Amino acid sequence: MNIFDKGFAPSEAQLRYLDGDYVVIKPGSFVRCAISGKRIPLDELSYWNVDRQEAYADADAAHEAYVRYGLGQA
Repeated sequence: MNIFDKGFAPSEAQLRYLDGDYVVIKPGSFVRCAISGKRIPLDELSYWNVDRQEAYADADAAHEAYVRYGLGQA
């Protein structure tokens, strides 16, 4: 089934995040941003954290996670 099929319903994918890549555990069309909860289409996914296994919608959300979890403190 693809996005142009009648009755297509977007579903949340489950991924395993790796360095520079990811593996699809459960197929779907999007993942959720760990900071904002926003849907991120898989073809637009650019930011994630391997250690926390989280996806981020954009650079600002990735930076917020970096600061929030104490990683940004010297």
